[in-house]
Amino acid sequence: MDNLARLQQWYLQQCDEDWEHSYGIRIETLDNPGWNLEIDLADTELEARPFEHVHYGMFEEAETSGYEWIFCKVEGGKFCAAGGPLKLNEIIGVFLRWAGVAA
Repeated sequence: MDNLARLQQWYLQQCDEDWEHSYGIRIETLDNPGWNLEIDLADTELEARPFEHVHYGMFEEAETSGYEWIFCKVEGGKFCAAGGPLKLNEIIGVFLRWAGVAA
């Protein structure tokens, strides 16, 4: 199963006729260019799970192409991630590994 299908599965598991009315998942483009992913963790089993920031590319002095970067963190009850224009699949994968969603 690919990362998008696994993310859809995780989302469906959260839907309980209440959660989906207040929370959800947002995927947007950035003007860098790149992607922004925001996943609400409130009222999920992940709400209090520790997460260690994942990042590369954007803070290093020698970037290879300008597009090879990701930044993922948990803050304010949300999984927040951004990445270069070809990194959406990778940042979804970071979330799925942390969430323990099986492949």
